[in-house]
Amino acid sequence: QVQLVESGGGSVQTGDSLKLSCTASGFTFSSSEMSWVRRAPGQGFEWVAGINGAGDSPYYLDSVKGRFTISRDNAKNTLYLHMISLKAEDTGVYFCRRDSTAARGQGTQVVVSS
Repeated sequence: QVQLVESGGGSVQTGDSLKLSCTASGFTFSSSEMSWVRRAPGQGFEWVAGINGAGDSPYYLDSVKGRFTISRDNAKNTLYLHMISLKAEDTGVYFCRRDSTAARGQGTQVVVSS
């Protein structure tokens, strides 16, 4: 079955960096468009970044452009989100998502405090 396992979250200070990872199994990862979505405390899901199967066409939510980088390693069935210059408003639970089915993992918590 489809499994997505996120990791790499943590509690950091404003301006710090984090790199999230998502290991996928149970489907053909290399041909699947993938995204990162997040859910801030008390809020709904917000799409953050997406990438095509080949990994050469990333796209971003305007508020994270220039600070977040989505990438993938198809040989390792792994999706990444490298986040720099983190802000308090980036706080939330981050999920990787297989876009064709909206399947997502259990999420990894990111807390950014000043």
